[in-house]
Amino acid sequence: MEIACLDLEGVLVPEIWIAFAEKTGIEELKKTTRDEPDYDVLMQYRLDLLRQHKLGLNEIQEVIATLSPLEGAADFVDWLRERFQVVILSDTFYEFASPLMKQLGYPTLLCHKLETDNSGNVVNYRLRQANPKRQVIVGFKSMYYRTIAAGDSYNDTTMLAEADAGILFHAPDNVINEFPQFPAVQTFADLKQEFIKASNRNLTL
Repeated sequence: MEIACLDLEGVLVPEIWIAFAEKTGIEELKKTTRDEPDYDVLMQYRLDLLRQHKLGLNEIQEVIATLSPLEGAADFVDWLRERFQVVILSDTFYEFASPLMKQLGYPTLLCHKLETDNSGNVVNYRLRQANPKRQVIVGFKSMYYRTIAAGDSYNDTTMLAEADAGILFHAPDNVINEFPQFPAVQTFADLKQEFIKASNRNLTL
Protein backbone atom coordinates (compact mmCIF):
# COMPACT_ATOMS: atom_id res chain seq x y z
CA MET A 1 0.00 0.00 0.00
CA GLU A 2 1.20 3.49 -0.85
CA ILE A 3 0.38 6.67 1.06
CA ALA A 4 0.48 10.14 -0.50
CA CYS A 5 1.71 12.70 2.05
CA LEU A 6 1.11 16.36 1.16
CA ASP A 7 1.98 19.66 2.71
CA LEU A 8 -1.02 22.02 2.94
CA GLU A 9 -0.13 25.70 2.62
CA GLY A 10 1.43 26.61 -0.70
CA VAL A 11 0.58 23.16 -2.08
CA LEU A 12 -3.21 22.87 -1.71
CA VAL A 13 -4.28 26.16 -0.15
CA PRO A 14 -2.91 29.72 -0.02
CA GLU A 15 -0.33 30.65 2.59
CA ILE A 16 -2.50 31.71 5.52
CA TRP A 17 0.02 34.06 7.09
CA ILE A 18 0.60 35.80 3.76
CA ALA A 19 -3.16 36.27 3.31
CA PHE A 20 -3.36 37.67 6.83
CA ALA A 21 -0.41 39.98 6.14
CA GLU A 22 -2.11 41.31 3.03
CA LYS A 23 -5.36 41.91 4.92
CA THR A 24 -3.68 43.70 7.84
CA GLY A 25 -0.92 45.44 5.88
CA ILE A 26 1.75 43.94 8.18
CA GLU A 27 4.43 43.09 5.64
CA GLU A 28 6.61 41.27 8.20
CA LEU A 29 3.98 38.54 8.50
CA LYS A 30 4.70 37.47 4.92
CA LYS A 31 7.76 35.56 6.10
CA THR A 32 7.09 31.80 5.85
CA THR A 33 8.92 28.48 6.03
CA ARG A 34 10.12 29.22 2.51
CA ASP A 35 12.26 31.97 4.06
CA GLU A 36 13.07 30.72 7.57
CA PRO A 37 14.17 27.09 8.04
CA ASP A 38 13.84 27.19 11.85
CA TYR A 39 10.13 26.82 12.60
CA ASP A 40 10.38 27.94 16.23
CA VAL A 41 12.23 31.11 15.24
CA LEU A 42 9.52 31.82 12.68
CA MET A 43 6.62 31.22 15.08
CA GLN A 44 8.10 33.32 17.88
CA TYR A 45 8.57 36.10 15.32
CA ARG A 46 4.91 35.80 14.30
CA LEU A 47 3.63 35.72 17.89
CA ASP A 48 5.66 38.84 18.72
CA LEU A 49 4.10 40.64 15.74
CA LEU A 50 0.59 39.61 16.80
CA ARG A 51 1.22 40.97 20.30
CA GLN A 52 2.66 44.22 18.97
CA HIS A 53 -0.37 44.81 16.76
CA LYS A 54 -2.92 43.49 19.28
CA LEU A 55 -4.27 40.87 16.88
CA GLY A 56 -5.56 37.45 17.87
CA LEU A 57 -7.09 34.22 16.65
CA ASN A 58 -10.46 35.77 15.81
CA GLU A 59 -8.90 38.20 13.34
CA ILE A 60 -6.88 35.43 11.69
CA GLN A 61 -9.93 33.15 11.42
CA GLU A 62 -11.94 35.95 9.78
CA VAL A 63 -9.35 36.06 6.99
CA ILE A 64 -9.21 32.25 6.70
CA ALA A 65 -13.00 32.18 6.22
CA THR A 66 -12.50 34.12 2.95
CA LEU A 67 -9.92 31.67 1.50
CA SER A 68 -10.42 28.82 -0.94
CA PRO A 69 -8.12 25.99 -2.04
CA LEU A 70 -5.76 26.74 -4.91
CA GLU A 71 -7.28 26.27 -8.35
CA GLY A 72 -7.26 22.57 -9.17
CA ALA A 73 -6.33 21.47 -5.63
CA ALA A 74 -9.64 19.83 -4.71
CA ASP A 75 -9.72 17.89 -8.00
CA PHE A 76 -6.12 16.80 -7.41
CA VAL A 77 -6.94 15.49 -3.92
CA ASP A 78 -9.88 13.57 -5.40
CA TRP A 79 -7.58 12.13 -8.08
CA LEU A 80 -5.06 11.05 -5.44
CA ARG A 81 -7.73 9.41 -3.28
CA GLU A 82 -8.69 7.10 -6.12
CA ARG A 83 -5.10 5.82 -6.26
CA PHE A 84 -3.53 6.31 -2.80
CA GLN A 85 -4.33 6.77 0.84
CA VAL A 86 -3.95 10.54 1.38
CA VAL A 87 -2.62 12.30 4.49
CA ILE A 88 -1.98 16.04 4.90
CA LEU A 89 1.14 16.78 6.98
CA SER A 90 1.26 20.45 7.84
CA ASP A 91 2.87 22.94 10.18
CA THR A 92 -0.39 24.85 10.30
CA PHE A 93 -2.82 24.64 13.24
CA TYR A 94 -6.15 22.89 13.66
CA GLU A 95 -7.62 26.27 14.61
CA PHE A 96 -6.65 27.56 11.15
CA ALA A 97 -7.25 24.61 8.89
CA SER A 98 -10.82 23.40 9.52
CA PRO A 99 -12.65 25.64 6.99
CA LEU A 100 -10.13 24.70 4.31
CA MET A 101 -10.32 20.99 5.12
CA LYS A 102 -14.07 21.13 4.53
CA GLN A 103 -13.47 22.50 1.03
CA LEU A 104 -10.99 19.67 0.33
CA GLY A 105 -13.40 16.95 1.47
CA TYR A 106 -11.86 16.46 4.92
CA PRO A 107 -8.67 14.51 4.15
CA THR A 108 -6.75 13.29 7.18
CA LEU A 109 -4.79 16.21 8.65
CA LEU A 110 -1.89 16.01 11.12
CA CYS A 111 -0.74 19.42 12.35
CA HIS A 112 -0.32 21.52 15.53
CA LYS A 113 -2.41 23.42 18.08
CA LEU A 114 -2.47 27.01 19.23
CA GLU A 115 -2.81 28.19 22.82
CA THR A 116 -5.01 31.24 23.37
CA ASP A 117 -6.11 33.20 26.40
CA ASN A 118 -9.69 34.17 27.32
CA SER A 119 -9.48 37.19 25.02
CA GLY A 120 -8.47 35.16 21.99
CA ASN A 121 -4.86 36.31 22.03
CA VAL A 122 -2.44 33.68 20.73
CA VAL A 123 -0.02 33.12 23.59
CA ASN A 124 1.85 30.03 22.42
CA TYR A 125 1.76 27.04 20.11
CA ARG A 126 2.19 23.32 20.69
CA LEU A 127 3.93 21.10 18.17
CA ARG A 128 2.39 17.68 17.70
CA GLN A 129 5.93 16.29 18.07
CA ALA A 130 9.50 17.24 17.16
CA ASN A 131 10.26 17.08 13.42
CA PRO A 132 6.64 16.02 12.91
CA LYS A 133 6.50 15.56 9.14
CA ARG A 134 9.54 13.29 9.02
CA GLN A 135 8.36 11.32 12.04
CA VAL A 136 5.03 10.55 10.39
CA ILE A 137 6.91 9.08 7.42
CA VAL A 138 9.08 7.06 9.81
CA GLY A 139 5.90 5.77 11.47
CA PHE A 140 4.33 4.76 8.16
CA LYS A 141 7.53 2.98 7.15
CA SER A 142 7.52 1.07 10.43
CA MET A 143 4.09 -0.27 9.37
CA TYR A 144 5.51 -1.22 5.95
CA TYR A 145 3.68 1.47 4.02
CA ARG A 146 5.39 3.00 1.02
CA THR A 147 5.24 6.81 1.02
CA ILE A 148 5.36 9.49 -1.68
CA ALA A 149 5.54 13.04 -0.34
CA ALA A 150 5.14 16.51 -1.85
CA GLY A 151 5.89 19.89 -0.32
CA ASP A 152 7.16 23.37 -1.11
CA SER A 153 9.29 24.64 1.77
CA TYR A 154 12.34 24.06 3.93
CA ASN A 155 10.19 22.41 6.60
CA ASP A 156 9.10 19.78 4.06
CA THR A 157 12.56 18.64 3.01
CA THR A 158 13.14 16.14 5.85
CA MET A 159 9.76 14.60 4.98
CA LEU A 160 10.71 14.39 1.31
CA ALA A 161 14.08 12.85 2.15
CA GLU A 162 12.58 10.23 4.48
CA ALA A 163 9.81 9.23 2.04
CA ASP A 164 10.34 6.58 -0.61
CA ALA A 165 9.94 9.42 -3.12
CA GLY A 166 9.91 13.18 -2.55
CA ILE A 167 8.60 15.90 -4.88
CA LEU A 168 8.90 19.68 -4.65
CA PHE A 169 5.69 21.43 -5.70
CA HIS A 170 5.26 25.20 -6.06
CA ALA A 171 8.67 25.55 -4.38
CA PRO A 172 10.63 28.82 -4.69
CA ASP A 173 13.96 28.89 -6.49
CA ASN A 174 16.01 29.00 -3.28
CA VAL A 175 14.52 25.70 -2.07
CA ILE A 176 14.77 24.07 -5.51
CA ASN A 177 18.42 25.09 -5.82
CA GLU A 178 19.33 23.80 -2.35
CA PHE A 179 17.60 20.45 -2.86
CA PRO A 180 18.26 19.42 -6.48
CA GLN A 181 17.77 15.74 -5.57
CA PHE A 182 13.99 16.23 -5.63
CA PRO A 183 12.04 16.71 -8.88
CA ALA A 184 10.38 20.14 -8.90
CA VAL A 185 7.10 20.87 -10.65
CA GLN A 186 4.67 23.78 -10.69
CA THR A 187 1.33 22.45 -11.95
CA PHE A 188 -1.07 19.82 -10.66
CA ALA A 189 -0.92 18.07 -14.04
CA ASP A 190 2.85 17.67 -13.65
CA LEU A 191 2.45 16.66 -10.01
CA LYS A 192 0.12 13.84 -11.06
CA GLN A 193 2.79 12.63 -13.47
CA GLU A 194 5.41 12.67 -10.70
CA PHE A 195 3.17 10.58 -8.44
CA ILE A 196 2.62 8.11 -11.26
CA LYS A 197 6.38 7.88 -11.88
CA ALA A 198 7.11 7.47 -8.17
CA SER A 199 4.52 4.75 -7.65
CA ASN A 200 5.54 1.10 -7.77
CA ARG A 201 2.20 0.28 -9.42
CA ASN A 202 1.01 0.74 -13.00
CA LEU A 203 -1.06 3.88 -12.56
CA THR A 204 -2.62 6.06 -15.22
CA LEU A 205 -4.19 9.47 -15.36
